[in-house]
Amino acid sequence: MTETSLTDQAIKTLRGVLPRRFRSDIARVPVVKLSGAIGISGPLRPGLSISGVAKVLDRAFSVKGAKAVALVINSPGGSATQSHLIFTRIRALAEEKQLKVIAFVEDVAASGGYMIACAADEIIADPNSIVGSIGVVGGSFGAYKLLEKIGVERRLYTSGENKAMLDPFLPEKPDDVRRLKAIQQEIHDGFIGLVKDSRGARLAPSEDLFTGEYWTGRTALGLGLIDGLGDIRSTLRERFGDKVEMPLITPPRSLLGRAPGGVSSALDGIGAGVAGDIVATLDERALWARYGL
Repeated sequence: MTETSLTDQAIKTLRGVLPRRFRSDIARVPVVKLSGAIGISGPLRPGLSISGVAKVLDRAFSVKGAKAVALVINSPGGSATQSHLIFTRIRALAEEKQLKVIAFVEDVAASGGYMIACAADEIIADPNSIVGSIGVVGGSFGAYKLLEKIGVERRLYTSGENKAMLDPFLPEKPDDVRRLKAIQQEIHDGFIGLVKDSRGARLAPSEDLFTGEYWTGRTALGLGLIDGLGDIRSTLRERFGDKVEMPLITPPRSLLGRAPGGVSSALDGIGAGVAGDIVATLDERALWARYGL
């Protein structure tokens, strides 16, 4: 037996006894799950935000020997700012670590959820998932007539003529609505530019892409909003081999076992926490309901 063959045999033997995480012949693709409404949180119900995912993303992109980073996205959207901050952090880490990012859409990647998906080099979705909703939405209510009916007088004191703009307990003013729509259009234009920069020539010519409409994964593929249909396990095994490791990167837990991100101090009180969680839950439920989920 030659010296080379003895060396090869020794390497094979060592590979057989080393823990899988130390073996260079097994591909590793760390997985980060980004689930829930973005930026909507209660004291005891943290939403998806940059503060909650920053450390998880850092850990995922620092996995030794990683071949790529996988994002599993399941979000109906939410805060445009938090969506963009998460997008920016993913792109910065991908460029810094020179790692490809693959996004996998589960039930829905809509609005801000799709913005985050655009941070990936490649987007794979389930055929029945919901993708798109590239637009901006805002909502409120008007209760001033109710106050009049029950005999309650609204008293509001401000410094600045527009400080009480769109107050739900005052009659709606056309000028206030125009200001709001101008802001929404600015955010929408930025969203459109981000998608065009990210997807480039892959986008199909369509007048509907940026109207806020959404589609199933099957249709989104033809529109160029995604790159393929499938699931994370099958796709990564096909790309990196049947033995590919997919370690799930999770956030550190607090002493109470909660993940970080919108958890308030215990001084806020249990009552405030419950009330905040009820509001956050209703807001999040309304987001999911837009997509029939």
